[in-house]
Amino acid sequence: MGTFVSKRLTAEENYIRMTETPVSRLITSLAVPTIISMLVTTFYHMADTVFVSRLGTQASGAVGIVFSLMSIIQAIGMTLGLGAGNYIARLLGAKENDKADQVLSTAYFTALGIGLLLLVLGVSFLEPFMRLLGSTDTILPYAMDYGGIILFGAPVMAASFVMNTTLRSEGNARLGMRGMVVGSLLNVVLDPLLIFGFDMGIKGAAIATVFSQSVSFVILLSYFLRRKSTLHLSIANFRWKKWIYKEVLTTGMPAFYRQGMASISMILLNNVAAPFGDSALAAMTIVTRTMQFLGSALIGFGQGFQPVSGFSWGARRLDRLKAAFRFSLITGVVGFTVLGTLGFLFAPTIMRFFIKTDRTVVEIGALAMRLQCVVMPLQAMNIIVAMLFQSIGKAKQASLTALSRQGLFFVPVILTLPKLIGIRGMQLSQPIADLATFAFSLFLVLRFWRNLNKSMVVSSAGVKSRTNP
Repeated sequence: MGTFVSKRLTAEENYIRMTETPVSRLITSLAVPTIISMLVTTFYHMADTVFVSRLGTQASGAVGIVFSLMSIIQAIGMTLGLGAGNYIARLLGAKENDKADQVLSTAYFTALGIGLLLLVLGVSFLEPFMRLLGSTDTILPYAMDYGGIILFGAPVMAASFVMNTTLRSEGNARLGMRGMVVGSLLNVVLDPLLIFGFDMGIKGAAIATVFSQSVSFVILLSYFLRRKSTLHLSIANFRWKKWIYKEVLTTGMPAFYRQGMASISMILLNNVAAPFGDSALAAMTIVTRTMQFLGSALIGFGQGFQPVSGFSWGARRLDRLKAAFRFSLITGVVGFTVLGTLGFLFAPTIMRFFIKTDRTVVEIGALAMRLQCVVMPLQAMNIIVAMLFQSIGKAKQASLTALSRQGLFFVPVILTLPKLIGIRGMQLSQPIADLATFAFSLFLVLRFWRNLNKSMVVSSAGVKSRTNP
């Protein structure tokens, strides 16, 4: 059976595809649309930064402030989406389709509700919220204009993550890609039109983002309503059940830790950069967006690995699980080596592409980017290991790996190093955290495989003793 799906498969056909197709071909087929989706999605975030940066250093800094807000929205959506998606993959692997439908519907409507709550609270306390995120007095007006509009997209953004992730969990990554890509491309077109053509400034960028996200939401929702998915999304399938939330949150909390800590680290970085001036804050905003864009390719690839990992674990195909992990890790290291090399070589050019009028922004950002690119290949270990643990329901290990990069290591470094050596400490904080995260992830995964191999040997010995008394 072909790996690329051109028609809707039955549950049994999808099971066969996910458990019998060679893992390298299956992961690649699932990863390609996800990589495209991730690249296009992060590209439109970069487009916001590019076009808004034309309005000046303060406007560019405001994008960095609101980026941490969008990370919070993303944390909500990814917690419920990845938690539900990985659980759904295991349920489908175990052929429990009715439970999978209930998990999808419960996660979807929960994401809508939490997004609506964030909208109400955020708009009600907008100014203190923007200051909490790290805004300076000069950046605050831009941040309020941008963030006040972005908040209205919180419900649909969070729910879209759930739909996109669950489509991937059943092996329908191409459907999720279409919805996200259309919205992202629309955003890139609308940005310059509204910012400059209609002279709406930074508000135009925010309106373009919310409108484009709403279009993606409608497209993704239509796949479920038109039964393009093997999963059924319906309010009738919503269940206020402890077992659903327990499984979704247990599996999804690593995503919350990862995205939540990304938000916290961005807030801390904004607050640390602010005393060094608006140029430092704008520079680190551009670096963060660029590194996110480069890293999104591997994250997309890893999200192609997760359904295969979850299906293999649920179907007790540990041979496929090992093969999938090995293939994904090697691919990740090679890919990040190439991207890190390109980022290192062209760091000044990339910075000037965003903003040409402030040389200080270019100088600060180019060095920070190069330092992060040097250790970029090591990030592949952390990303693939975290996705392995999350997809097979190893909540403790997944939570530790998710917390490590931006939490356990980055937070103490960013809070201490800049005080000791100034702006250079700010630029070195992320690379140091990445080195520590690599060592920690390597330790966790080696211990996991060692214990798994021991349990397989014991299980095999038990079978032999029963069959040959």
